[in-house]
Amino acid sequence: MTMEEKYHMANKVEWGIWRFTCVFWYSREAVRMRSKAAQRTAMQFRHASASPLGNISVTGFGVRQSRALEEPRIFGQYALMYVLQGEGEYRDANGWEQRLSPGDLVLVFPELSHLYNPLPNTQWVCTFLCFQGPVFDLLRGPGGLDSRKPIYHLEPVDEWSRRIEEVLGAAREIGQQPPLVEVTRLLELLAKIVSDPGGTLLIREDRRWAARACGLLEAHLTERLDWAGLAHGFGLTVEGFRKRFARLVGQPPARYRMGRLIDRACELICEGRHTDSQIADLLGFCDEFYFSRRFKEITGKSPRMFRKSFAPRSSETKAGAPRRRSG
Repeated sequence: MTMEEKYHMANKVEWGIWRFTCVFWYSREAVRMRSKAAQRTAMQFRHASASPLGNISVTGFGVRQSRALEEPRIFGQYALMYVLQGEGEYRDANGWEQRLSPGDLVLVFPELSHLYNPLPNTQWVCTFLCFQGPVFDLLRGPGGLDSRKPIYHLEPVDEWSRRIEEVLGAAREIGQQPPLVEVTRLLELLAKIVSDPGGTLLIREDRRWAARACGLLEAHLTERLDWAGLAHGFGLTVEGFRKRFARLVGQPPARYRMGRLIDRACELICEGRHTDSQIADLLGFCDEFYFSRRFKEITGKSPRMFRKSFAPRSSETKAGAPRRRSG
């Protein structure tokens, strides 16, 4: 074998080793990342320490389960389990039996034997918090945590799911918060759940949310709206903002905003100082024809017909005024 052939052979071997090494490390890293992602989905948080009041021990967000419990159990600590998707069944030693559906929240008590599972051959998606400590024992009794009423129905699901996740605040982004912080947040959440089963607190919050959203949509009617930036200010995606706005206000945000634009156009027409073309330009429509079409869609009249209905009338004889007789 010549020196040149030996050189090419060495290069070929070296290249093969390097390629094998890259594939090996890439594959191992990919498996590790997938494993970490799965762990984040199934088990996001665990506290080793506790405050004097108590602590949150385990949490899971958006966990998929085909079966939760094989047989009735006594858990030994408190927990809440919120159903996001799917259906199941619950029963306990107090004789409480109930079908579970999205929006149902189960409160687990340390001493109460219970069982809950998705329906046979199905799975559900749930979020849960496990917690313990003397402060939660103080909440026991009528009007508080009551093992005789272990299930609450809370809607909308996306809103209450967000509330439960917010118990941990920014812990998932910046590391664990002191146990006392999560305990106080959880106490506030539990108080809202057990003291407001009818959802009036959430209704008031929805109204405040809708008022704020409508105000922002109306704030700069003639400017191009950054929908992504607006939704981000509410902690939502554009689609999430659109769905919540439509649910609370009764129409999509774009149509609501167009309605307010047409309201303003009606005001300008009544003032009588602008042509249709000028109004279209003032309100940011691409041209007079598009403005006229959208105006008629919402009011049922074209701008010209609307203008005529508000045109000043010619002078008329006042009703009841006596007429002079000629001659």
